[in-house]
Amino acid sequence: MQYIIAIVAVVVAVVVIAAVLIAFYRVVVPAKMKKLEEEAEVVRKKKMLQVEEKFLSKKAELDKAFQQRTQQIAQGENRIKQREQSLNQRQDELNRKKQEVETLRGRLDNQQNALEQREADLQRRQDNLLEQERTRLEEISGLSADEARERLVEGLKDEAKTQAQAYINEIMDDAKMTANKEAKRIVIQTIQRVATEAAVENSVTVFHIDNDDVKGRVIGREGRNIRALEAATGTEIVVDDTPEAIVISGFDPVRREICRLALHQLVADGRIHPARIEEVVAKVKKQVDEEILETGKRTTIDLGIHGLHPELVRIIGKMKYRSSYGQNLLQHARETANLCAVMASELGLNPKKAKRAGLLHDIGKVPDEEPEMPHALYGAKLAEKFKEKPDICNAIGAHHDEMEMESLIAPIVQVCDAISGARPGARREIVEAYIKRLKDLENIAMSYPGVVKTYAIQAGRELRVIVGAEKVDDKQVEKLSGEIATKIQNEMTYPGQVKITVIRETRSVSYAK
Repeated sequence: MQYIIAIVAVVVAVVVIAAVLIAFYRVVVPAKMKKLEEEAEVVRKKKMLQVEEKFLSKKAELDKAFQQRTQQIAQGENRIKQREQSLNQRQDELNRKKQEVETLRGRLDNQQNALEQREADLQRRQDNLLEQERTRLEEISGLSADEARERLVEGLKDEAKTQAQAYINEIMDDAKMTANKEAKRIVIQTIQRVATEAAVENSVTVFHIDNDDVKGRVIGREGRNIRALEAATGTEIVVDDTPEAIVISGFDPVRREICRLALHQLVADGRIHPARIEEVVAKVKKQVDEEILETGKRTTIDLGIHGLHPELVRIIGKMKYRSSYGQNLLQHARETANLCAVMASELGLNPKKAKRAGLLHDIGKVPDEEPEMPHALYGAKLAEKFKEKPDICNAIGAHHDEMEMESLIAPIVQVCDAISGARPGARREIVEAYIKRLKDLENIAMSYPGVVKTYAIQAGRELRVIVGAEKVDDKQVEKLSGEIATKIQNEMTYPGQVKITVIRETRSVSYAK
């Protein structure tokens, strides 16, 4: 019973507390809500005032901008009105000037008509006077006007021919007196102004080694190393009893250089076997190709020659490894280029163009393939292929008289090429062998019937053959030159080309007693 009373008491207490809380919320919450509503109303009014202020400010700015724009438009309209007034004034002025010009033109036309009329009258009077004078002259001289004109023209022609012939003879005599002297001066001055070095090249390269034990490693077991090296480089390697030396033989200097560098790397590295040989030779070939290109670029820069095709630059670099009778081809080309520039300057020609032709004149001697034509013609073909100018191509092709010379640069290149090859120290040849070669040339020509005398000139590059006019006719002359050229080509060894010139002349000699 007590528990029930306690529970009832607790329930009653809870009910009372709930009633109190309900009464509290009914009184307090509405008051707070009212206060919050009042605060919200104040905030709303404040925001409205701020928005209104911003609106009024923006409106004032827009009004101000509108007034400024209106003023600008008004000013623009004023300027346009002023320009219209100015244009109207100019138009009026132009109309007035146009009227004045029309008036002046009318006056000038009238004056021109009057002048033409006067000129026509004067011309008629002059024609009448000339006709009267002509009639009087014909009556006095007894000749017609055409006959008199022909006689006058003939007299003037004869007088002009006489004076012109005298002037030509005077010029020719003066030129003959001074031409040889001037030519010698130019050639001597050109040679003196160009300093070059004497270079000697061989068809073999000697590779020096520290001791002879290296020779066995180079040969390899059963000769496999030396065979692999010869096959990779295209040269012949001679390993004999020569102390501390291996001889590399071959006609291609580039291949000899590749073989020499490859041997140097192989001996320094110590690993010598066929696989390593192929690897080193391929690497050295790439290095030599890069060096060739770099040599060509450096040569053109040193000589001040620009705009060459890259393939021509490579060919110039390849000249470094080519020689003719001990004369390095690149040194010969540089020397010829400098000589051409000096000589062209002395003659008042373009030295840059002459230097370019001199540098390129022997590019036909270093072909990538074996051409079936002389090196001068092949060089001209290469230059034309790589877009060189026609006068440069002609100078290259004509420097051995295998093509007709079409410009003044061509004889300069020919002369400078001969100077470079003929100077002392330029080419290596034993004197006895040189004299013997010249005598052999002359003896071959003398072996043919009808030949009277032979002369080997230009260091053996040209053979002059004199035949008797009574023994050989004109048709046989051409056949004889071809036969001599064929025999020389088959029986002799010589650098470059030999030009055979057969001369036939008839002389009639009489004596007055």
